[in-house]
Amino acid sequence: MKRSIVAAAAVVLATAAGCGSGTGSGAPPAPPAAGSSAPAPAAAPAPVAGVPPLTGNPTDLTQPSQAEAGSGQPPAGLVTQDIVVGTGPAAAAADTVDVQYSGTLYSDGTLFDSSWSRGAPATFPLNGVVPGFAQGIEGMQVGGRRVIVIPPDLGYGAQTRGPIPGGSTLVFVVDLVGIQ
Repeated sequence: MKRSIVAAAAVVLATAAGCGSGTGSGAPPAPPAAGSSAPAPAAAPAPVAGVPPLTGNPTDLTQPSQAEAGSGQPPAGLVTQDIVVGTGPAAAAADTVDVQYSGTLYSDGTLFDSSWSRGAPATFPLNGVVPGFAQGIEGMQVGGRRVIVIPPDLGYGAQTRGPIPGGSTLVFVVDLVGIQ
């Protein structure tokens, strides 16, 4: 009796496995359970303390995005948030990187620099930029977009640099295009 139950179960499993459309696609997926819905498209990640809101569609890497004005006191330390996680190699401290970026002031969202406005990615050796920018890109993977909030001590400090007043917290939205 035990042998016939095992044999019957094997026939049922073999028959079920053989069902399908004949094109190799197998059985159609089961309909969603009552009350459930199809999965939503990927959304922007949840806000991170100290990261201002971004303009546009921040997950669309074909378009620039920049930070708006921050709210409250700026963070005292470096803050990063991956908006899109890349799938390529990760940047290291000694690398030279190709990036698209927008740089704004945390205080009021003023855009002070943008590779997007020049129409091409910029190339930087990470050991030749302000420490917060380099530290913020380290570990980022090619194909990703990251927000980097840089406190003054990891940026330009008390120095005024062109449109950047001394003591400014900087916010960069950076797309890592490549590593040289």
